[in-house]
Amino acid sequence: MTLRLAIASLLARALTVGMTILAIALSVALFLGVEKVRTGAKASFADTISGTDLIVGARSGSVQLLLYSVFRIGNATNNVTWESYQDIAARPQVDWIVPISLGDSHRQFRVMGTTPAFFEHYQYRQGRSLAVSDGAIMDDLFDAVIGADVAATLGYSVDDPIVVAHGLASFTEHKDQPFRVSGILEKTGTPVDRTVIVSLRAIEAIHVDWQSGAQIPGQSTPVDEIRQMDLTPKAITAALVGVESPLQTFALQRAINEYPQEPLLAILPGVALQELWGIVGIAETALLAVSAMVVVTALIGMMATIFSSLNERRREMAIFRAMGARPGTILGMLVFEAMLMAAVGALIGIALLYAGLVIAQPIVDDAFGLWLPVTAPSLREVFVVCGVIGAGAFVSMVPALRAYRMSVADGMMVKS
Repeated sequence: MTLRLAIASLLARALTVGMTILAIALSVALFLGVEKVRTGAKASFADTISGTDLIVGARSGSVQLLLYSVFRIGNATNNVTWESYQDIAARPQVDWIVPISLGDSHRQFRVMGTTPAFFEHYQYRQGRSLAVSDGAIMDDLFDAVIGADVAATLGYSVDDPIVVAHGLASFTEHKDQPFRVSGILEKTGTPVDRTVIVSLRAIEAIHVDWQSGAQIPGQSTPVDEIRQMDLTPKAITAALVGVESPLQTFALQRAINEYPQEPLLAILPGVALQELWGIVGIAETALLAVSAMVVVTALIGMMATIFSSLNERRREMAIFRAMGARPGTILGMLVFEAMLMAAVGALIGIALLYAGLVIAQPIVDDAFGLWLPVTAPSLREVFVVCGVIGAGAFVSMVPALRAYRMSVADGMMVKS
């Protein structure tokens, strides 16, 4: 009986109730949307690099090594000698190893020297490999493969020339050895999108006439002569390592960390990523707090709506009382009304969320590399719906108690 009265009362005030439900729906969609973005961002962040067991570099901090080797942020405290790299590569625990050399740039984008093995072994988003959208992997000494963001920002296409600058904020360019864009990578949503990739030999080639970070005055070796040189690197910045068996990972890590020839550091990418997320992930707490406040505001608005309607419904309540309705029936009707509005609003909010995810998923993935999976509602989302319904019942108790205390005489003597 109480439920029927509540539904009939809501239908009689369809416009006001509809606006309240819409406010709750939008706030729930926002709250759950922020949660989806948060979990999607965390998953995408953790999947920046996958399939790599260890990252090796000069001894520093695990986060610093991760930042410059994977995210191209900052610089190494020191390099790893080529002899040490070869020694590590020759260890029986090592299945594959990819060297990385950093230091130069092109119009604010980092330049990375590596080998073709990088395109074979670098993986992201749970095992996805790099793919070329146009052109091919570098074949010539002065070929370069560019990330999707580099191509989009600078308007490059295959066969366009690229001149690499020495250092990160340098006005000195290696104009005597220009590169050619041989390929453009597909969008990955990782730092690879903002990287110009060349061969290790090319990094050595453009520094033939350089010494101690400066060009030797008056020296300019012809390109044909450079091509005939031994361009074996003297040092690298870091290396990505895959081990034969996961059981050997920690033993190899300890051996590298205790390497006697020079101070080296080997880190587990997953552990370092979690450590880094703990530093930068505080923004997710702020986002959740803001979206939770939006839900609270919508519920307070619902309480205000019920309050404002009480004066208009005093005679209605009094008639119910005069016809034998108990005070508890009046209280229960108002609470049921609030719970119905909250439930319908929460369900519409979830529907809006998933409709938005279906539409926005490919757009967000293409623009930001952020994958938002469209999955069945999780247990957390069910708890949110139940929480919103419970909160709706709670905030309705104040106006419901006021209506509960209204007397028949008070309802019949409404002033005009």
